[in-house]
Amino acid sequence: TTLFRSINFHMYIHKHSMAANKKTKKRTIILLVLAILLTVFGIYIAWENTVIELSKYTISSKSLPHSFSGFKIAHVSDLHNTEFGKDNLKLIQMLEEAEPDIIVITGDLIDSRHTDLDVSLNFVEKSGKIAPVYYVTGNHESRLDEYEKSEVRLKDVGVTVLRDEVHRFEKNGEEILIIGLDDPQFTPLSERAGKTPSIINTKLKNLKSDSNAFTVLLSHRPELFETYTENDVDLVLSGHTHGGQFRIPFIGAFLVPDQGLFPKYDAGVFMANNTNMIVSRGLGNSIIPFRINCRPEIIMVTLVNEN
Repeated sequence: TTLFRSINFHMYIHKHSMAANKKTKKRTIILLVLAILLTVFGIYIAWENTVIELSKYTISSKSLPHSFSGFKIAHVSDLHNTEFGKDNLKLIQMLEEAEPDIIVITGDLIDSRHTDLDVSLNFVEKSGKIAPVYYVTGNHESRLDEYEKSEVRLKDVGVTVLRDEVHRFEKNGEEILIIGLDDPQFTPLSERAGKTPSIINTKLKNLKSDSNAFTVLLSHRPELFETYTENDVDLVLSGHTHGGQFRIPFIGAFLVPDQGLFPKYDAGVFMANNTNMIVSRGLGNSIIPFRINCRPEIIMVTLVNEN
């Protein structure tokens, strides 16, 4: 009887020891799988936030002068004084290889929460050696107490700053208009409350002055697309949304500033009447420091006369 009890006891210990080993192995496998998944996710996030995509678009128009057919515009937006490589070498190399005729920057070159003007100035100065640079303000610039000093420094390195201004770009005796709108937040809240579309409408009417020339509008705000179309703008280049930063596959952005949930104008090309608008996903981040399924991008637009 004693022997029988001893055998049963050892069998019980062995059985439970095997069960414990199986649980330990299972737990180890689960932890290993989780560690691999987290590592892969970390690599993916790093790639998503540091590898810039060059997005190419062709805009055809009968109103484009023949001299500008093939004209290339590099569109940079929402840098937020981010660096891609030391001194933004990666970004500069991409622009050099794209060989644009002009480079346009549609706001938020600087980040108001952690401003580093030297990074932004270094980038635009190097960009200016590739092609002429045109710049409009974004909402982050409107928050800077010393924006005017920043603007002086931008002009000193050769940037054309357009604040509710029009620039006539000439080539072989023909021209296109480049209009730059100041960000609405530069207008006091008491003056703009509920009136932004009408304010922008008035500005555009005055700047276009009934001109029939092909018009490229630089404006930080894509949510005002209907106002742009009312003024027969041919091409709008915009930013502000960051593409939502988190994009749902086959759906798009979940949330963007000033448009709310599932926005209409989050990223890419939008068309209405004779107006095309290209919204950049931008390069930098602001409140949320990373992106998911929303790589930073530079846009390259080629204009084509379709006659």
